[in-house]
Amino acid sequence: MTFFDEIHRIHNEDFSSLIEKVKPSQIENALNNPELNYLDFLALLSPHAIPLLEDAAQSAHRLTVRHFGWTIQLYTPLYLANFCVNYCVYCGFNAANDIPRRQLSLSEVELEAQVIAETGLQHILILTGESRQHSSVSYIKDCVSVLKKYFPSISIEIYPLAGEEYAELMAAGVDGLTIYQEVYDEAVYQRLHPKGPKRDYRFRLEAPERAGQAGIRTINIGALLGLNDWRSEVFLSGMHAAYLQKIFPDIEISVSLPRIRPQYGNFQPEFPVSDQDLVQSILALRLFLPRIGITISTRESSHLRDNLIQLGVTKMSAGSSTAIGGHTDNSGSIGQFEISDKRTVTEMRTAISNLGYKPVLKDWHDLNMGGKTYEATTILPR
Repeated sequence: MTFFDEIHRIHNEDFSSLIEKVKPSQIENALNNPELNYLDFLALLSPHAIPLLEDAAQSAHRLTVRHFGWTIQLYTPLYLANFCVNYCVYCGFNAANDIPRRQLSLSEVELEAQVIAETGLQHILILTGESRQHSSVSYIKDCVSVLKKYFPSISIEIYPLAGEEYAELMAAGVDGLTIYQEVYDEAVYQRLHPKGPKRDYRFRLEAPERAGQAGIRTINIGALLGLNDWRSEVFLSGMHAAYLQKIFPDIEISVSLPRIRPQYGNFQPEFPVSDQDLVQSILALRLFLPRIGITISTRESSHLRDNLIQLGVTKMSAGSSTAIGGHTDNSGSIGQFEISDKRTVTEMRTAISNLGYKPVLKDWHDLNMGGKTYEATTILPR
């Protein structure tokens, strides 16, 4: 049994019918209940929850401080390559797009690492287009060997791997995985992924479980909001996270809520997601899963991100670029999508501090005996 089996069980229920049956009284019950079930979660995502968003925000804030303290962890993405063999209709790296393709050499990776490390960041997320030929596991291992001289925590956002490949990268120094299902509705998924290995819905959906079985430290999942009805996608993202928390209690599970941004190819989302929709998603996730990490990237504006900090967010990117080699020289390189919040790491740290939170650059340290000790980032409420 995997989440593939679980999601088919969930899909046997009529999602629209369940949403329509939600009553306002269920929202109040959910807000007063310390332990929520999936029907409570669904109720918090329903239109009936909108009048009570302020109450939900207060509860979400208290829960987040209780479990994570007054902290926001910072990281930045590093794009290694944009070669891709998939034809995802919404992505700037789509194999059909006529864009300059390149891959960083190891010396260029080191230069990127040096520039990023100077900002103080110690958590990094490395990304590639989905091409095993150009971004092989061997190449990624070589890059990790360079990067671990500068960063104690390295996560990957690449094509889905077999379990033994995740174990191989972990042995090289990787400790985190980010992988978005993009769309949980399988029929919509097939339509948006017409060609390429990414079309294999099940292999991608089960990737977090393979990484978890290999012993990865952190797993970050999510749906790309705008590709399908946001309520059903956030609901299934939350159910996926709950499933992973249950079977991997020692692994840090997080959910990202990325919204479609302008990109090469100019794909327009069929299901726009408003700021209020995003806020409702964050609040519902926090109340349903109090210990889940919630990540908001630089896809969102600086003003919105600052306002989301107190609603349940625990992790944010800073000083971001989606272009290959974008931290040093991105001339002639087209990013995967346009970022919105272009603040530097220093500016982000200042903004977080001004809101009364502590920007966390590193949440664990190495011991001389070779093990890793994970430091609690909790700070008592002020």
